[in-house]
Amino acid sequence: MLVVGAGPTGLTLATALAARGVDVTIVDRLAEGANTSRAAVVHARSLEVLEQIGVADRLNARGLKCRTFSIRDRDRTLLSLDFGQLPTRYPYTLMVSQAETESVLLERLRESGGHLIRPRVLTGLEQNAFHADASFDDGTKLRARYVIGADGMHSKVRELAGIGFLGGSYAESFLLADVRLRGGVPTDEVILYFSPAGLAVVAPLPGGIHRIVATVEQAPDSPCAADVQALLDARGPEQDPATVEHVIWGSRFRVHHRIAEHYQAGRVLLAGDAAHVHSPAGGQGMNTGIQDAIALAAALAGVLEGSEPAALAHYSFERRPVAERVISLADRLTRVATAGSQMRLFRNAAFRVLAHVRPFRWGLTMRLAGLA
Repeated sequence: MLVVGAGPTGLTLATALAARGVDVTIVDRLAEGANTSRAAVVHARSLEVLEQIGVADRLNARGLKCRTFSIRDRDRTLLSLDFGQLPTRYPYTLMVSQAETESVLLERLRESGGHLIRPRVLTGLEQNAFHADASFDDGTKLRARYVIGADGMHSKVRELAGIGFLGGSYAESFLLADVRLRGGVPTDEVILYFSPAGLAVVAPLPGGIHRIVATVEQAPDSPCAADVQALLDARGPEQDPATVEHVIWGSRFRVHHRIAEHYQAGRVLLAGDAAHVHSPAGGQGMNTGIQDAIALAAALAGVLEGSEPAALAHYSFERRPVAERVISLADRLTRVATAGSQMRLFRNAAFRVLAHVRPFRWGLTMRLAGLA
């Protein structure tokens, strides 16, 4: 089995296959894994499925547990969700850097006997009824029964397989930064701030760090303390303002809402961002990819053990609708968060009403946790 892409999705998939005794090789274009935090939220359902490959407890030991997710308009709490009541062994959101997540997964992959080759860039892909041949930039070729693209939004596997990527892009860019703060931000709660200027997410990470994600019309390539401070001054708490002491790392990115036309083309399959991308609102991206990976590993292992190849079609049938729902939820959160001044009062009033409707609160909590 050949997996292209060694992000969380690819590493989870390769580890799950290796743990089942499948001969698997994972190839990545980067010389090293992620050394920045990027995705930082691991939801309850992801921890449940990661139990299957023996990494849930390891991640828990490295992360920060947050039991509350709130939506605010400056100092006013519009809606607060309590993850502490979830029907799971993991009644919280685990905040842990992607670098840590990938480190844990890579350690487990090696324990399970999987192989990782890097850096190597995919340049060609051919297949027949029996196998697929992948060509790389160093002139080497690898043959596998199946090739899985877990190589992100700009997936070369998806391109070479001729699979369309349907959807569009948001007009705004997104600023992302890990910072040290003092002032009015909690250390045990993830907050989504609504603002006419755009949304802002403030989330704690281990070590006294906070993750900031915000929509900006033209975000700087490398945001400085003044850039992040201006965002928090305009969108964050007013009574006890948050002060940026230091920017540890920052970047900008464009966000798309897209989904692969289909998840399989013969002996080529897609998972994670290669199959679907969306707004970071709700922290669903990496989680959906991890859950894709576990589902696909089970389907592939079953086919190798003699099940009908239709099991792979079931993977697409099962997981693509999940991605559609995640894209829809993230898109709605993004658009509601950035409502203009005319809609702001109506939106806030609606949330104050919905905050007292238990089925709504519970349904949203379950969906964010991946348990719906």
